[in-house]
Amino acid sequence: MLPASISPDLEENSMDDGPAASVMVFNANDPSGAAGITADLMTIASVGAHALPVITGAYARDTSEVYDHFAFDDEAVSEQARAILEDVPVQAFKVGFVGSPENLSIIAEIASDYEDVPVIAYMPNLAWWDDSQIESYLDAFEEMVLPQTTVLVGNYNTLWRWLLPDWSAQRHPEPRDIARAADAKGCPYTLVTGITLPDQWIDNVLASPNEILGRDKHARREAIYVGAGDTVSAALAALLASGSDLGSATSEALSYLDRSLAGAFRPGMG
Repeated sequence: MLPASISPDLEENSMDDGPAASVMVFNANDPSGAAGITADLMTIASVGAHALPVITGAYARDTSEVYDHFAFDDEAVSEQARAILEDVPVQAFKVGFVGSPENLSIIAEIASDYEDVPVIAYMPNLAWWDDSQIESYLDAFEEMVLPQTTVLVGNYNTLWRWLLPDWSAQRHPEPRDIARAADAKGCPYTLVTGITLPDQWIDNVLASPNEILGRDKHARREAIYVGAGDTVSAALAALLASGSDLGSATSEALSYLDRSLAGAFRPGMG
């Protein structure tokens, strides 16, 4: 039975449009609804693609902070992904926070089996986590996932501290410096977000080791947002999956993020 709001004609027309591009997403559930797999699903659908969600674990968090994370075991992650990949063609992979080095290993293995499919990987700020867990996770990501990654996405301060821990120059690193460090690990492009500029501006820069490929500046908003990184990386993955070139996809993803931030709201105390 069809819902009353959907006529048979509309359903037939939607089927005639052909399948949307599919993006496989590896991410954790976020009960606040702001980040994680929820942000991925909402963003990818809004951009016009279809999400294939592989849940890698779950946060215990509210709108203010993360208290804990519970990772699925790697077999559960692998079985979810392999089952649907046998059935549905995928045009892009999006990797969020997956909770353990074992899950990173599974994802790297899957990505290597689909080497022609772009991988968009987002590295969040993990300051809420235990230091030893952060170190083992970042080491595994650097060793296994970065060589499979097409575009690395992350906040300027997060990527700087991770990829350039021994930076000693008097000047702060530029996006190309961060991109060079990522490229040395096998990732050709880096989208560096949240770069603070004078006069209350924020810059977001797509860089390769040798050049700036695109940038988007917007006025700084006096608020702290949850889910921005997952949103922009999911939008980028969906646009690339749908056939946009990297420059256009990045520009449109950043515009989508800016509109999302403009429409953000505060559902709880955070």
